[in-house]
Amino acid sequence: MSAPKTHDAISLTNDPQQVRAAREEFAGAIEHFGFPREAAFAVMLAFDEAVANGLKYGAAQQPGGAIDLSWSVQKDRVRIVVDDHGPGFDPDNIPDCTLPENIEKACGRGVMLMRAYMTSVEFNDKGNKVTLVYERN
Repeated sequence: MSAPKTHDAISLTNDPQQVRAAREEFAGAIEHFGFPREAAFAVMLAFDEAVANGLKYGAAQQPGGAIDLSWSVQKDRVRIVVDDHGPGFDPDNIPDCTLPENIEKACGRGVMLMRAYMTSVEFNDKGNKVTLVYERN
């Protein structure tokens, strides 16, 4: 049995090269454990959304503009943590992006996708740190 593929918290800025390198390393861990194509797509989409949201909404409001990103990938479980150190938000107070009045607004789609694809999505009390878990059946 393979040991988990983990990455301790790294500081990630909105530098496309940094983001791409982190994404490729994470994708390699998913591939290493042979996740089915559909599961890999779901986990990668949630990863991308969490990183993008952290950089766009949290880190952009902080001096230095960085997030802390860590992950652990095992045969049956993936865990991703993104901490943006920003002011946070109330994840339970996001407008429903599926309602007709919100269809053309860019609000809540990333969180909706994370919740749809991951086994669990938990925000800290401040709303500036998200923990995503995917459990393989």
